[in-house]
Amino acid sequence: MTDTHLTNNSTESELVAFVVGNQEYCVDIMKVREIRGWTPATALPDSPEYVQGVINLRGSVLPIVDLARRLDMPATDPSERHVIIISQIRDQVVGLLVDAVSDILTVPNDVIQQTPDVASEIAQSFVAGVLALEGGRMISLLSLDHILPNFQSEAA
Repeated sequence: MTDTHLTNNSTESELVAFVVGNQEYCVDIMKVREIRGWTPATALPDSPEYVQGVINLRGSVLPIVDLARRLDMPATDPSERHVIIISQIRDQVVGLLVDAVSDILTVPNDVIQQTPDVASEIAQSFVAGVLALEGGRMISLLSLDHILPNFQSEAA
């Protein structure tokens, strides 16, 4: 597997694991700026269906993406229990609405396996790899650059 999803050349990766629906996902910790509780978002007219709206984050307008909706799951009905992962996606800062953050992982890069060929084309473009951990725990490593490939042009 190539390390294009990682931001360093070490033999280990630090990842933030989180839950969306009944699935566990993770992203490179270097793409995460902060993790915060749910803040109600202001809806934007004519925005993509996966954009929950925008929030004011220390004076900056920040789009909030319902990651469940983006991954083709039922839309999230956010509550105080939900979490926003503030992430850097290329040159855009975006909030990702998830159910909960579950773990901070440090894993050897050889634990990250390629996405199986049986996955849909969309899933293969979103998922950079799969972690098969002890105890049968399976976590999909998301490629944030592919989750929102046209975000800036759609939000403009």
